[in-house]
Amino acid sequence: MQDRREVARLLDVLELPSGARVLDCPCGQGRHAHLLAEAGFRVDALDYSEHLLQQARARGTGPTLKYTQGDMRRLPARWTGRFDAVVNLFTSFGFFDDPQDDLRVLAEFARVLQPGGVLVWHGGARDGVMAKFLTRDWWSAGDGTVFGQERSFDPLSGFLSITSTWRGPKGHGERSHRIRLYSASELASRLRDVGLVVEQAFDSWSPRPLTRKSSEMLLVARKEG
Repeated sequence: MQDRREVARLLDVLELPSGARVLDCPCGQGRHAHLLAEAGFRVDALDYSEHLLQQARARGTGPTLKYTQGDMRRLPARWTGRFDAVVNLFTSFGFFDDPQDDLRVLAEFARVLQPGGVLVWHGGARDGVMAKFLTRDWWSAGDGTVFGQERSFDPLSGFLSITSTWRGPKGHGERSHRIRLYSASELASRLRDVGLVVEQAFDSWSPRPLTRKSSEMLLVARKEG
């Protein structure tokens, strides 16, 4: 149900006709890609993980939905100028060690968009995350599993590091990951560097405008030309 609400919001933001070409990158398990195709778009979806792509394909494929394994820093050359819209969703940006790789991704998004095409970017907002920052917290699930998180933030690199642990009836474990957070102004500047101009900025998936307290943001940027 949440996936459908998010795609419904995308349809409102994109304002594209049926048959428009959309790239979902990275697409993960295809949660949004298959619903965008269901809504009448011609969808290409790319992800680095073949395991996730197998799960995505299990949702169904067809003439208007195609999955590709690849690196979003180097999208297929044949896609140049192909898409009316690119969507980068669910905090799937900022994991590369080199910040120049983030810029390469944005440049690739710009390359594959038609002039006047739209990028919809959704992810963490550095200002809002820092305004509510907790170094640790914990919570319990309905089955009795206890989850905990420890967080640290490096203001020079912009990396937020998170270690998650869990223990419950089904077992226990631990994993760590980190993501580079951007402020809205910093990301808008990087987008402008590759020819994408931010036209709208929202508080996550809601229609409310982005504020400094928003922990997630949804940016809508258009390709010049």
